[in-house]
Amino acid sequence: MSDKLLVIISTGEAAKARAGAMYAVNALKHGWLEDVKLYFFGPAEALLLDDAPLQQYVKEYRELEGMPLACKFLADRVQPDDPDLDIGISADIAALGVDVDYVGKPMADLIKQGYVPMVW
Repeated sequence: MSDKLLVIISTGEAAKARAGAMYAVNALKHGWLEDVKLYFFGPAEALLLDDAPLQQYVKEYRELEGMPLACKFLADRVQPDDPDLDIGISADIAALGVDVDYVGKPMADLIKQGYVPMVW
C-alpha cells in the first residue's frame, strides 16, 4: 500500500476545496501519510486568490512539506465561463507562495511513482 498521496484540488466550491487542503495538511501534521503533494487545478486556482481560509491551508502546507503547485496553462488561459478569455492569474497565485507550472506530466509522473490521486 502506498504512503504517498497526490491531492488535486480542482473544484471552485470553497467548502470542498478547503476540505481537500485541510486533509493534505492534517495528513502531514499527524503523520497519516509519509508524503503528500498538493496541486491546484482549474477553478480552484481562481478560488485560491479570494479565499482566506484556503490561503491559510496553503501556508500551513508550505511549512510542513514545501511548495504546492498550480497549473500554469489553466491559470493563464482559461476562464470557466469563457474559454476564450485570457485571465492571466499565474503571478497572483505565485504571490501566495504556490509554484505555477505545467502540471500534466508532473501529475502523471507522481502517479507512476505510486502516489495515489485524491481529487477534490
